[in-house]
Amino acid sequence: MPFVLTVDQRASRRGPDRVDEALLGLQGADVLLPFERTAGDEFQGLLDDPAVVVGVVLDLLREGAWSVGVGAGPVQTPLPASTRAASGAAFLAARRAVEAAKQRSARVAVRGAAVTDAEDAQAVLSALAALVERRSPQAWEAIGLVEEGRTQAEAAAALGISRQAVGQRLAAGLWELERELRPAAARLLGRAAG
Repeated sequence: MPFVLTVDQRASRRGPDRVDEALLGLQGADVLLPFERTAGDEFQGLLDDPAVVVGVVLDLLREGAWSVGVGAGPVQTPLPASTRAASGAAFLAARRAVEAAKQRSARVAVRGAAVTDAEDAQAVLSALAALVERRSPQAWEAIGLVEEGRTQAEAAAALGISRQAVGQRLAAGLWELERELRPAAARLLGRAAG
């Protein structure tokens, strides 16, 4: 089932336009239709893997510059060549979601065909958003190395700190909790699509 992400830049009138930079960073994402600027400081993409949706949402929220709406549900097929030309219930849900996200402290909202599951997915994504937004640069360093496949000892050597210090950074960054919550968020998104 498809998922539409509608993303709006926060405080865009007071700062530089960051959409082109974000689109460049999203070029490698596994999508059905690529992310495109839809209007002003907003962009949109169509994805089909809820785990990829979770990853993209968290990457955007980590930057702190975006309100993210996730719409889960059907889209009209055949798909056009452009995201801007696509339509369907998931696109309408993503529009409602991004408007709701602008009013939320976590800056993420989910709307979908299965309302309760969409609410549950939103709650888990909000918890993940709070986690990644509050993580220290030191924790991000350690997490980045471990997620690249390095052992904690190898990460420690790369950072010039002890293995125990790497473990402390991972713990302080709640890395294990994030690893547990990501699949839960993806499952709930899948259910939200109906």
